[in-house]
Amino acid sequence: MTHYDLIIIGAGSGNSIPTPEHDDISIAIIEKGKFGGTCMNVGCIPTKMYVYAADVAYQTTHSQKLGITGEVTNVDWDSIVDRVFTNRIDKIAEGGEAYRRGDETPNITVYDQHAEFIGPKTIKTGDDVITGDEIVIATGSRPHVPSAITNSGATYHTNETIMRLPKQPRSLIIVGGGFIAMEFAHVFDGLGTEVTVVNRSETLLRFLDTDLSARFNKQARERFNVITHVNVRNLEDTATGVKATLDNGVELEADAILVATGRIPNGDQMNLDAAGVEMHEDGRVKVDDYGRTTAQGIWALGDVSSPHMLKHVANAETKAVRHNMLNPDDMVPMPHENVPAAVFTHPQIATVGLTEEEAREQNFDITVKVQNYGDVAYGWAMEDTDGICKLIADKKTGKLLGAHYYGPQASTLIQQMITVMAFDIDVRDFAQKQYWIHPALPEVTENALLGLDFS
Repeated sequence: MTHYDLIIIGAGSGNSIPTPEHDDISIAIIEKGKFGGTCMNVGCIPTKMYVYAADVAYQTTHSQKLGITGEVTNVDWDSIVDRVFTNRIDKIAEGGEAYRRGDETPNITVYDQHAEFIGPKTIKTGDDVITGDEIVIATGSRPHVPSAITNSGATYHTNETIMRLPKQPRSLIIVGGGFIAMEFAHVFDGLGTEVTVVNRSETLLRFLDTDLSARFNKQARERFNVITHVNVRNLEDTATGVKATLDNGVELEADAILVATGRIPNGDQMNLDAAGVEMHEDGRVKVDDYGRTTAQGIWALGDVSSPHMLKHVANAETKAVRHNMLNPDDMVPMPHENVPAAVFTHPQIATVGLTEEEAREQNFDITVKVQNYGDVAYGWAMEDTDGICKLIADKKTGKLLGAHYYGPQASTLIQQMITVMAFDIDVRDFAQKQYWIHPALPEVTENALLGLDFS
């Protein structure tokens, strides 16, 4: 049995915990998969590399309003896969593990088998049993797959396999209506695959403010074959792909099926009871405001415990937990205020803070402005007819309560509003006390701010 000062389970955001301040302690990192976790290997980064390719293809074939007629004559799927994985992602993941195993971090030992607790601060990983003074659980999450699909025995894909298909499917069924489902719907449709979306609720991306949701759902139905209020009752392999039978009796056939119905925290795979670590009913590891679990000396961060399954939140939680471990008398709370999110569909969607409905439910006296992209000069250049910036502010204080963008560059444009909320800047001054480059797209934000009514 080997003892360590610190054990880190999971080499996604958890791999960022060791810094030069930890050079004089012994550390074990346990990672049964690839270094970099979900984001690096099967999530945020590779998906956006596919999204960018889809953006270029989609814009090429939808530029008639600019006086351009274009077509995509070939999509080289093998080249896309090689660009993303062989030439970039796989090398980074391998390099990350090699670095931790190398001479640069001699105080760190890497274990590559599954980890489970067999007692307080005691972990079995493969044939090894190790103990630690402190332990960080950063094991992330995994795709949720409905039992009707898993029990069928048929071939299905999740975000973990869909990007490495041996060839691009001519047709694809996507089950789900959230972030992952809609981004992949854009990717495959943009690259020329016929996409059918199957969702149990009427509304896709139902967390959005209603002004954004209405636009997205309208455009999604114009672009994809969308079937709602249904679940997949059965799935079977066919000679050419799969056949999905829905619970309304409809049968759908396609080359492949992608299941994107949410994610499950991985805490249930680690025998946490043996360590005295409790979980919430939804499967998340219980942590306090500072990242401490119910077992002394054991911490948790990222998807396995966080209310926000977002990489930038996991990274921020990593910084907080690292600080709190090093400074037990001066701890900082987990950073869960003003959490932004973006969906890389076409167009992009980005949001931070309250929706209009939430602000009204919380009894704020609000002022709201919906600014069209098409009302500013760069919007004219793009001939944009759908994009909006929606801002929600408190009339009494000038405090920004929510910002919501639907349109080109949404994930970039929203950053100024994230800053406003993080530093509690009065929006009554924000538009007036700085330059806004003309005729750049941020004028959408400027005009939205000037349109808020504080009278």
